[in-house]
Amino acid sequence: MPKLKVLSGIKIIKDFQKFGFSVVGQNGSHVKLKRDIDGLKQMLTIPKHSELGKGTIKAIYNQGLKYIPEAELKSYFYNNNK
Repeated sequence: MPKLKVLSGIKIIKDFQKFGFSVVGQNGSHVKLKRDIDGLKQMLTIPKHSELGKGTIKAIYNQGLKYIPEAELKSYFYNNNK
């Protein structure tokens, strides 16, 4: 099974921006990202920490899967090797 990468909040924010999300606000260390697809608002909240815990990374990944196909998103969160 592939292993989760060690990621920062800033890296994850930049990766989601590649999918059309944009920063719409920040409350403390949490950044809100948004994109509109066919009139539907899609929102994500990412903690802007230098290193995120594995559980947090997995939760963000699962949240992103609501909007982005797994085949496109997986390489940003998981190592290619097994």
